[in-house]
Amino acid sequence: QVQLVESGGGLVQAGDSLRLSCAASARTFSSFAMGWFRQAPGKEREFVAAITWNGDSTYYADSVKGRFTISRDNAKNTVYLQMTSLKPEDTASYYCTADGLKWGYFSDYAEPRKYAYWGQGTQVTVSS
Repeated sequence: QVQLVESGGGLVQAGDSLRLSCAASARTFSSFAMGWFRQAPGKEREFVAAITWNGDSTYYADSVKGRFTISRDNAKNTVYLQMTSLKPEDTASYYCTADGLKWGYFSDYAEPRKYAYWGQGTQVTVSS
C-alpha cells in the first residue's frame, strides 16, 4: 500500500506562486509514475501534470503548460508541483497520484483511472 500526503496549498492572489509537495510512503517510490490532478466544485477531476518514474519525461495539461512545473526528488520520496502565474480558474483541490506501471503515451498519464494510489488532496484558492 502506498500512502500519499499532499501539502503546500493555500489562499493566494492571482499572479502569485505556490509549490505543492506530495510525500510518498513507498520504498519503491523511484519506480512509480507520479501525477497531479485537480477538481473544482461541480466539475470533474482533471489532469494537471505527470512525470515518469525516472523523471525523464513530463506531461502537462494545456491549461497549465508554461506556468506549472512537475518535478521529483527520489531521495526524498517526494514529487512537487511548482505553480506560477496562478489564475482564479486554478482554484481546486489538488490530488497527488501514483502508479507502478510504466506507460508510453500522454493519454495514459492523463487518465485518472490508470492510477492506483491517491492522496487526500490539498486546497488551492486563487482570488482575483
